[in-house]
Amino acid sequence: MTMAAVQSQPIESEIPSLNLKSSSPLPKTGDHKKTEHIFKSRLPDINITNHLPLHSYLFEKLPQIGEKPCLISGDATGRIYSYAETHLLCRKTASGLSKQGIKKGDVIMILLQNCPEFVFSFFGASMIGAVSTTANPFYTSCEIFKQVKASGTKMIITQSQFVDKLRENSEFKLGEDFKVVTIDTPPENCLPFSVLSEANEANVPETELDPNDPVALPFSSGTTGLPKGVVLTHKSLSTCVAQQVDGENPNMHLTEDDVLLCVLPLFHIFSLNSVLMIALRSGSGILIMPKFDINSLLELIQKHRVSVAMVVPPLVLALAKNPTVGNFDLSSIRMVMSGAAPLGKELEDALRERIPQAVLGQGYGMTEAGPVLSMCPGFAKEPLPTKAGSCGIVVRNAEMKIVDPETGVSVGYNEAGEICIRGEQVMKEYLNDPASTAATIDIEGWLHTGDIGYVDDDDEVYIVDRVKEIIKYKGFQVPPAELEAILVNHPSIADAAVVPQKDEAAGEVPVAFVVKSSNGLDLTEESVKAFVAKQVVFYKKIHKVYFVHAIPKSAAGKILRKELRARLASPAI
Repeated sequence: MTMAAVQSQPIESEIPSLNLKSSSPLPKTGDHKKTEHIFKSRLPDINITNHLPLHSYLFEKLPQIGEKPCLISGDATGRIYSYAETHLLCRKTASGLSKQGIKKGDVIMILLQNCPEFVFSFFGASMIGAVSTTANPFYTSCEIFKQVKASGTKMIITQSQFVDKLRENSEFKLGEDFKVVTIDTPPENCLPFSVLSEANEANVPETELDPNDPVALPFSSGTTGLPKGVVLTHKSLSTCVAQQVDGENPNMHLTEDDVLLCVLPLFHIFSLNSVLMIALRSGSGILIMPKFDINSLLELIQKHRVSVAMVVPPLVLALAKNPTVGNFDLSSIRMVMSGAAPLGKELEDALRERIPQAVLGQGYGMTEAGPVLSMCPGFAKEPLPTKAGSCGIVVRNAEMKIVDPETGVSVGYNEAGEICIRGEQVMKEYLNDPASTAATIDIEGWLHTGDIGYVDDDDEVYIVDRVKEIIKYKGFQVPPAELEAILVNHPSIADAAVVPQKDEAAGEVPVAFVVKSSNGLDLTEESVKAFVAKQVVFYKKIHKVYFVHAIPKSAAGKILRKELRARLASPAI
């Protein structure tokens, strides 16, 4: 691969920039025959017959790269773990988990900010057939325990600063209903991480694993409703990694000399799969940052010569607009992929001015899809041109179709409809929820994303609207139903609805339409916002409250969110 190829720029296009506004211009409908239209990648399929357990597949190059840097701590320690050290600590952790009673099929919760211990815990669990459910450590106690209960968590690995949240729930008793391990000094009734990481690696129990055994249990709201456990198997995750980085001409061409930026939270499937896992499979270095700080980020990129940056639009905004960026050498960056939320063309162009040597592009994913559906072909070993605003081409070894939401018929090029994906990377099911599973994956194996988009004549995917109700705040999912359930529990609220409002920095923010009850005449916007804020993580907080006489609903009682979104767009509100 030549440097010229690496530095090739995406081709500009007149096709609308990627966005989710319902008012986005759609392509004109052509005279295509109403047959089954299946879209495939422009890159050839590869032979994915490797059904090793996920951890074995990702560390398959270990004999050749054992001494190379694997994990680079972006904290004050600055410690660098080689591939051999990383794998050894994963094995030790596997042995320690087993010694603490964790066995095949059991669920551990990883409640951590980005750190090496996250990696040791996840793959240690994988090695004994256990399942990791990942959660945001800044969740409220209520949010954490909803996931603990739904997943059947038997151990929580966290930091001492978050333990107080685990004592707040009277239904569960810390140390009895589940064990708590902290990566720093453990509070009372908690264990130190050393009980896991210093165990004898020779004592990892022999565990027979099937490719269809679960290994990860992230929670997602899917197309609607409350968060649900997404069962991802060894096969689905390894297939998704292979779709990105395996083969002679991988879609995401990484080398052993690359260093990937891992500042996006590992509890999010985007970072877990499309940063950590693809880097391990490729033998690349991984710079792990516990949180985003612009100065630390720039210093570490410069110091460790980061070459591949996986980002989300708010981070792109900081890199493109913050004047501090000009004080640092970012010439090592050769690829930037934005995902988790839409990235507008203007922001993409602004970042390109800051790092002109890099290929910039977008990917499109969904937790239930394993998670990647499409990716910029400009990242390939032999890069293909891509258009600004596109979220790339369908990943290899997968099928996509665009379905008319009204008729259920698949449509052809340049016709908008609901995006559906099929392949071995798709989730196995929603945990203990066959009804939601059946509503998302049809009998032919098509996963219905709830996103409206189209495929253009060059096989590039565009998102133009959203069927699903989920609000995306800086890439984080905010389920309206969850906030509505909280709101209607307020004694002075008779009814409520939550919808997204556009925001330049966050993409979307949740806003509420509230109907006061007869005893709620003195209810204020600030009191409503405070009531919700006490019960949710920061990105789920209500940003604006509109008091109304009634919530518009269909004859079946379904909230007519389209009407509420239209009110937000009206200058009269």
